[in-house]
Amino acid sequence: MLGSTIEFRQFMGAGTLLAFASLAIGTARAANPPSSGFFAGRQMTMIVYSSAGGTYDVYARLLARHMPDHLPGSPYFVVKNMMGAGGITAARYLYLTAPKDGLTIGTIGRGLPFEPMLGGQALDFDPLKFTWIGSMNKESSLAISWHTSAVKTARDLFDKELLTAATSAGSDNQIIPLALNGLIGTKFKIVSGYYSMGNATLALERGEAEGIGYWAWVAIKTEKPEWLAEKKINLLFQTGLEPHPDIPDVPLATSLAHNDEERECLELLLARDVLGRPFVAPPGLPADRTAALRTAFVASLKDPALLEEARKTNIEITPVSAVEIEALLTRVQALPAAVVERTKNAMGR
Repeated sequence: MLGSTIEFRQFMGAGTLLAFASLAIGTARAANPPSSGFFAGRQMTMIVYSSAGGTYDVYARLLARHMPDHLPGSPYFVVKNMMGAGGITAARYLYLTAPKDGLTIGTIGRGLPFEPMLGGQALDFDPLKFTWIGSMNKESSLAISWHTSAVKTARDLFDKELLTAATSAGSDNQIIPLALNGLIGTKFKIVSGYYSMGNATLALERGEAEGIGYWAWVAIKTEKPEWLAEKKINLLFQTGLEPHPDIPDVPLATSLAHNDEERECLELLLARDVLGRPFVAPPGLPADRTAALRTAFVASLKDPALLEEARKTNIEITPVSAVEIEALLTRVQALPAAVVERTKNAMGR
């Protein structure tokens, strides 16, 4: 078991770890020459599984503003927020319904590709059959508590209950703390059903909840910088396998494991953070359009204009390629059955 844990860490750290609301982004460009090909002047659709204004949405709209400049013929994007069922509605649309012509891509929850393996909700798709475009960021998420909570540190979670706000059942901010309770004995008490993370954060400010069990560091910095400046929250632990450079003193979740098997289960559970802000297209795209989308995605994330806009909005760009994502999903699907089963049991499945 220890051997596979070390293997998994090496694999993850070596580089492979490496209602609809719509808004048109940009306008149709000037007339394109015939050589600009299939995408020339076409309207494309960007599907976002979360609400407008959330961090996934911010990333998607940033990409939608700049990616057309790197596609042949300079098409333009319309962004559609497709909420429902913890992201499953958008994922099913992209997998089963969206046209397979290269004109529709979208961002899905980073935990969803692991759901078929971990036996969660009945998902009628194979994550490896999506046309992976890449991820804009490797994520590091945190558990936080409100400054008035009795839970001040990660170790407090083993003997004090923390009432946490979560969005829909099946969302990562519900799944992760629940699994940690089952795997290592933390005492998160989870209240699910908040419409969005905005509502969940209001719950803390109103005193309805005392914390959030899993929330992206980049989202905290972007959406609630005043909480950090005013020391309104305690940063309990971070979920990356290596400390984020912004918060080197916040302990890793894996440091809370009591033995190697628990640690390996945590690494499986938290592998989703590598996907960060993932983008996919429907399965079965023509190879040339897949290549065009992937090339434009990579070029967009090197574009000085995109990087400057990201800097100004305080979001991080640490790309993960489609090839790296596919390799990660292949690797975790080959983990020992005992590790998978224990992780599933901890998640109540």
